[in-house]
Amino acid sequence: MKKRFIAGATCPKCKARDTMALYKEHGVEKVTCVSCGMEMTQPEEQVEPQVRSTEQVIGVFKP
Repeated sequence: MKKRFIAGATCPKCKARDTMALYKEHGVEKVTCVSCGMEMTQPEEQVEPQVRSTEQVIGVFKP
């Protein structure tokens, strides 16, 4: 399974920075902290790009 680290992300449990990794398992995106093991999941239909009002989106990367 290929994991991608989320730059600048902070773990909500242990507060460690740059330890959050994103991966997909059985069609479900999961985020896990490699430091404390805390895990969050979100079904794909709930995953939407979030854009702040001051930013512009050039494109959405979907591997």
